[in-house]
Amino acid sequence: MTIIEARDIPTLPLLYKLKKLTAVEDGTNLPGDLVDLDAIPEPSNELNGRIGYIRSDITKMRVDAIVNAAKQSLLGGGGIDGVIHRNAGPDLVKECRTLGGCPTGSAKITDAYQLPCKKVIHTVGPIYSPSSHAACEEKLASCYATSLAVAAANGCRTIVFPCVSTGIYGYYSELAAPVALSAIRKFLVQDTAHRIDKVVICTFEQKDVIAYNKFIPYYFPPQPEDTPSQKKDGETGDQIAPALAQSLAEALPSPPTTEPSNPEHVGKKQKLKQGDETNNETSPPPQKSRSMLDV
Repeated sequence: MTIIEARDIPTLPLLYKLKKLTAVEDGTNLPGDLVDLDAIPEPSNELNGRIGYIRSDITKMRVDAIVNAAKQSLLGGGGIDGVIHRNAGPDLVKECRTLGGCPTGSAKITDAYQLPCKKVIHTVGPIYSPSSHAACEEKLASCYATSLAVAAANGCRTIVFPCVSTGIYGYYSELAAPVALSAIRKFLVQDTAHRIDKVVICTFEQKDVIAYNKFIPYYFPPQPEDTPSQKKDGETGDQIAPALAQSLAEALPSPPTTEPSNPEHVGKKQKLKQGDETNNETSPPPQKSRSMLDV
């Protein structure tokens, strides 16, 4: 797979323009699983231009930092954690051994070694349990907020997040996405000095694509094309996208209207009722339609 430059990762204004994301219709009732959002915020093309969204392999991003969904030991594991460690080479785990692990909800930074990015920020997501939903939500939000703070403190102006905790840790995608989007929005709104230029959400599994396509328009609504600020020269989201960014954006799936039909997912769809105990920390890891190992 071709290395993807930070500037070529499509941002929300382009994705709305290409109808890869769809605005929430006027009069739509807010979903009950939104986090820290009582109403859809005012559209901001400047803010939307700082959000990238792509379905790809996070280890192919030439950015300042990628985020690793790590174990507390920081010594590698399955899923994206294992892929990052393998692609970075043995020096990554050597450095991680010097860090003394990492608590759930926190983050630590290392060099990236053989990866195209400059740094890896390791964050430990919560193992989801419906009976501890509030605590899991707090820890997951902390993963995103702490990772962004660590990135800013270390001069990382572009950062790419995977979907933390939605794999083997069992956090339902439609509950995790609003937590992530809320934390990212809070940070960017407060980041008036623009310490971070671009925050990228990188999905891989279809269940995460469905969740983010649904919730991004609530947290980062599009700005109507006829508003004056959309037409200002130099506006971040109004710049003509590079050819690669356009092609990457067009390759993204359109907003899905149904759940995945892959037979491997039948019977394994994540349940969204918080009282359902069928997918907690004691449940077996969900099987995936294709593995990051095959990328």
